[in-house]
Amino acid sequence: MKDLIEFIAKSLVDHPEQVQVTETERGGRVRVVLKVNAEDMGRVIGRNGRVINAIRALLRVAAERQGKQATLDVVEP
Repeated sequence: MKDLIEFIAKSLVDHPEQVQVTETERGGRVRVVLKVNAEDMGRVIGRNGRVINAIRALLRVAAERQGKQATLDVVEP
């Protein structure tokens, strides 16, 4: 799941070298934290949050295929 989010984020931003993705798992729950350059926050979030919501939907589907639940948080550096 970490690789999926990292691939999507690096495809969207202007500074792909500054994309950081961390993944923590407790039980059947996975928490993915995405950090991008401050200039790229708008690209990742999108207008009215459409892009980040689409990324979260893809993450949920990938997690369900593995029998887990996942959440995605975007953190400002």
